Amino acid sequence: MAVNFRKTYRFAVKSALYISLFSTAFMAVMLYYFLTLNWNFVIMFSIALFIFSFFVLQYRVERFIYRRVKKIYDDVSLLESSSFRNKAITTDMATLTREVEKFARDKKIEIETLKIREEYRREFLGNVSHELKTPLFTVQGYILTLLDGAMNDKELRKKYLQRAEKGVERLIYIVQDLDMITKMEVGDLNLNFTKFNIIDVVQNVFDLLEMKADKKGIMLMFDMKYIRPVMVYGDQEKVQQVVTNLVVNSIKYGKENGTTEVGIEDLVNNKIIVRVKDNGEGIEKKNIPRLFERFFRVDKSGARTEGGSGLGLAIVKHIIEAHDEKMYVESKFGVGSEFSFTLEKTK
Repeated sequence: MAVNFRKTYRFAVKSALYISLFSTAFMAVMLYYFLTLNWNFVIMFSIALFIFSFFVLQYRVERFIYRRVKKIYDDVSLLESSSFRNKAITTDMATLTREVEKFARDKKIEIETLKIREEYRREFLGNVSHELKTPLFTVQGYILTLLDGAMNDKELRKKYLQRAEKGVERLIYIVQDLDMITKMEVGDLNLNFTKFNIIDVVQNVFDLLEMKADKKGIMLMFDMKYIRPVMVYGDQEKVQQVVTNLVVNSIKYGKENGTTEVGIEDLVNNKIIVRVKDNGEGIEKKNIPRLFERFFRVDKSGARTEGGSGLGLAIVKHIIEAHDEKMYVESKFGVGSEFSFTLEKTK
């Protein structure tokens, strides 16, 4: 790799200056005490010594130090990066030290980031295979049972086909969520911004999930009676999906005969915050930072019995961030959880 060699004379100038000052002072003292002091001679001697020292030092430094530093730039494979390839090598040791230290810090951060991503990739692939494996084996089991002779029994055939259909529906649900979250991550989420009443959206979600909540005796409710509409600006369909996912989670992890409460409050800068609060099992503090990861489940066993793709909160996070808004979580283990998000308010 050919590298430009940019000289600096700071070291040689300072060193030559120190040598000249010392030698001149020493010469002046000797002349004063042993001979006649001649200032012209002293000044000429000082200038000549400075020039001689400068060239000798510069040559020696370039010959034995800087050229070896240049060889390190050329030979060390780790420095084959664009950050060094397009920059001239400096003979200023302080600048060189700063550049190498910065390079080392950047590489350390890059390596740590790659390790985290690799760990996340392995965990993600393991979670995907687990999520897909369960419904696939279920469908396969029912179909094999039918092929082994159960097909002749009309009642059993219908029952097994219905169960196989549920497994296929779960597979489709997971694949659709994966497709959606992939589009969100690459910025391919097309939002249709309109003005709409967030109260109506929440009420629609309550109506859709009323039967699901009734199975656990959970009451879906507002924190107060909202007489006037609360108009917001966003993608109504996507915001409804956010509310749906949050309410579904509150039902899934809520305790029997509990409550899911939705509140809407004004914030500064024409913002509102929508809060979805439950009095369920809550979330341990150590798990809160990972809640929005794909397929992450707080309860590894029980959550799967409730269904779902494991992508609900990840989708929620991406939708809210696509609106340039914020997502918040507060939870106390054994007491309950509150998920909230902001939206732009309109008149």
